Amino acid sequence: MKKIGVFLAEGFEEIEGLTVVDILRRVGIEVETISIMGTKEVHGSHKIGVLADTLYEDVDFEKLDGVVLPGGLPGTTNLGAHAGVVEVIRSFDAVGKLVAAICAAPSVLGQAGLLQGKDAACYPGFEDKLTGANVIFEEVAESGNIITSRGMGTTIAFALRITAYLAGEEKAKDLAEKIIYRQ
Repeated sequence: MKKIGVFLAEGFEEIEGLTVVDILRRVGIEVETISIMGTKEVHGSHKIGVLADTLYEDVDFEKLDGVVLPGGLPGTTNLGAHAGVVEVIRSFDAVGKLVAAICAAPSVLGQAGLLQGKDAACYPGFEDKLTGANVIFEEVAESGNIITSRGMGTTIAFALRITAYLAGEEKAKDLAEKIIYRQ
């Protein structure tokens, strides 16, 4: 079974983080929400409190097949300022593990040097932070082990693309039908 970590930082976009968790768990992918805040309780950008599964310092990252960075502000800023998050995404990219980010969060990948020569999408206005990327304006961009997306309105497409990457196109298509999602 595949296992993914979803980073949660104070000010994350709730829909972008939690929709990914929901979609992946529906297809049997194990998802661990990871607080980088030193406490399991994390508040999203709209002041919704969420209880993370675990703290950053307690995660065995070797057991994860990938990580997801939700956007939102100041969540994205908090992710990018966390040395551990940057170290994890660089190490995952180096060995070809999945690194996915949505909305403003692809800027963290750009600043970490992960987007050089890769297709990437982001929230409008963050394109200049996708250092070295071929910026595209599709809902979701997949380039090797990197998946990026534009924002809250593209979250289901983003989560289904991650599903296809980890569990296959057929599982993603079946789930899309079950949740009445039009592609």
